[in-house]
Amino acid sequence: MESYILLDYSTLRVVWWALLGFLLVGFAVMDGFDLGIASALHLVARTDAERRVVINVMAPVWEGNQVWLITGGGAIFAAWPLLYAMAFSGFYLAMMLLLVALILRPVGFKYRSKIEDPGWRASWDAVLAGSGIVAALVFGVAVGNVIQGVPFRFDADTLRPVYEGGFFGLFTPFPLLCGVLSVILLVMHGCVFLRMKTEGAVSARAKSLAQLCAIAVILLFAAAGVWVFHGLDGYAIVGEAARSAASNPLSKEVAVEAGAWARNFNQWPAMWLAPALGLGGALLVLALGFGPWMRLAFLASVCSVAGVVLTFGFALFPFLLPSSLMPGASLTIWDASASHMSLWVMLIAVLIFMPVVMMYTVWVYRVMSGRVTERSVRETPNAY
Repeated sequence: MESYILLDYSTLRVVWWALLGFLLVGFAVMDGFDLGIASALHLVARTDAERRVVINVMAPVWEGNQVWLITGGGAIFAAWPLLYAMAFSGFYLAMMLLLVALILRPVGFKYRSKIEDPGWRASWDAVLAGSGIVAALVFGVAVGNVIQGVPFRFDADTLRPVYEGGFFGLFTPFPLLCGVLSVILLVMHGCVFLRMKTEGAVSARAKSLAQLCAIAVILLFAAAGVWVFHGLDGYAIVGEAARSAASNPLSKEVAVEAGAWARNFNQWPAMWLAPALGLGGALLVLALGFGPWMRLAFLASVCSVAGVVLTFGFALFPFLLPSSLMPGASLTIWDASASHMSLWVMLIAVLIFMPVVMMYTVWVYRVMSGRVTERSVRETPNAY
């Protein structure tokens, strides 16, 4: 008897949905503060020396943080091949814009301080800030489009995905609201981290900006929630889903209903903890005022970021990518996954290597603990 039947197909699909959520939360928390700091570069640092301090807070750790994004993309490719095919083809131009932003970021880190020319450095500072804003905005816009449905369908004979939308069609009002929320949320998160890692004027500005962003996060997240639950139609599977059958997104019937995205929260009230974390974490960032509570404020910021991401995942479950063009072709965890054996083998790999990655990450941050100052930047030969 094969060992992988210890977990049946439907259970493995739920496990991999949870793992995907874990990776997305990890990316939003870890790489999120990098993107947030970059986005706020010109708001928290006004001189060349101050900007070098800010850059040396994020530059040494961005590569390790971005591993979460690469791992999440790999998990989608391996565990949810139909989702990978549809999302990366449908959002192709948006993905290219995102890749350009992510590629320019390390180039900016490496080249920015190589030449002591104000114009050169100002140009790279603008690139770093722009890349952070663009990346955060694209992630939020993508989430907004998923919530309201993506215009795609499948060819009935070949199951070939067909996307019938356009690049500018992605930037409608609700996705733009999600994009702005994403940028402000990550700026808040980045500024709380920056407050812990710097001192003086940079730290003081980071504190003020974090608290302003916390107010905006509360208002925008609440507005987005009201819009989703009362202003957008959601998706619901009609009848019982075939949870253990081979993946075929055309084997179900989906209804588009008002308030459907609130159904999971009504069915499982514990899910309300996610939006409570999103709002409560931002409230704590606003209320703590930092001081001796800086670490607690950062934990509150982490909870806020995680709560926003989890709210999105809980609202959609079991959908991964709803189709506004052909609702019955919407991708769910029950009909967009890899095979039973593939999910099982990859789960074993995750259980072996993920703890190693997490322990290494903790070790790196312990080694690199401490504040970054103008003096430490001047005295470090390999500083950015």
